[in-house]
Amino acid sequence: MTPEQFANAVLDWFDLHGRHDLPWQANKTAYHTWISEIMLQQTQVATVIPYFQRFIERFPDVYSLAEAEQDEVLHLWTGLGYYARARNLHKAAKTVVSDYDGEFPQSVEELETLPGIGRSTAGAVLSISTGKRAAILDGNVKRVLARFYAVEGWPGTTAVQKELWACAEQNTPYERVGDYTQAMMDLGATLCTRSKPSCLLCPLQQHCGAFAKGMTDKLPAPRPKKTLPEKQTLMLIIRNEDGEVLLYQRPPSGLWGGLWSFPQVQDLRDSHRETGLEIDTDSAEALTPLRHTFSHFHLDITPVLARLKSPTDCVMEGAPLLWYNLEQPQSVGLAAPVKKLLQKLPTPAQTPAG
Repeated sequence: MTPEQFANAVLDWFDLHGRHDLPWQANKTAYHTWISEIMLQQTQVATVIPYFQRFIERFPDVYSLAEAEQDEVLHLWTGLGYYARARNLHKAAKTVVSDYDGEFPQSVEELETLPGIGRSTAGAVLSISTGKRAAILDGNVKRVLARFYAVEGWPGTTAVQKELWACAEQNTPYERVGDYTQAMMDLGATLCTRSKPSCLLCPLQQHCGAFAKGMTDKLPAPRPKKTLPEKQTLMLIIRNEDGEVLLYQRPPSGLWGGLWSFPQVQDLRDSHRETGLEIDTDSAEALTPLRHTFSHFHLDITPVLARLKSPTDCVMEGAPLLWYNLEQPQSVGLAAPVKKLLQKLPTPAQTPAG
């Protein structure tokens, strides 16, 4: 199958069966394409759609995003996870406005210099919004190509990645490249799925190496398994007389960077040393633990309802603090387990008297 035949087969399938009514397809600007591509990293289309719509309603262009406070950007991102994406999105918008007069760069190489944009995302933004020839290699496309060419090995390795990029480059057409980009992503997302791919409906099935070898369940090779380490923390849920909950803003980089969270300690007895907060340990009450899994470790969280020894004792060195109103929540970015715990807390109106 020549590259031209490959592209034509994919495009013919896309014309009949591809997705043509996604919200970001209505206006294929670089801005809309970029927002959608960043949101779609590590996240499924069905989840992204309402987030994209709310985000674009609030930030209709790169100027409004660049001018926004990071807190508001993170607030609209809350629940999507991988928050570095949102922080990089905000930084990149500022760069596009300050360095490029609000116009996105017109080459893959320049797009890659923006925070959070890699080679594949740059290729998607460029090909979909301008029609310029640029290859992509997101997770869906890796799966299609690894199976079609029967490329063995985990795609996360440099050697396999290089081989798949070569396949992606050679098959990318010179005409209808934006449609081809969307078609390859759709093919991987709807037919060439991780498990139980719909091979009989695939336009590439007759020439697919994995299908011919009966290896569709083995390719692409999975990431080598490793046991994730486990860590523990106590999250202090401190309420004031009005029923508001104390949150602090985490440092801009690192875990939950820039998001608002409960104060965390390893031991209640060390709360003052670790947070500067004097906790009344006698009245502290542990709630049902929960586990939050990151890509590189499990975090076992024990929420603890606690009171300050003194209502005026509220000092956390160098950390912005916020009394969060459960009845009229502030628009701030929340760490996912914090949002979950806040939703379970009764509001002052729901709390029984006495």
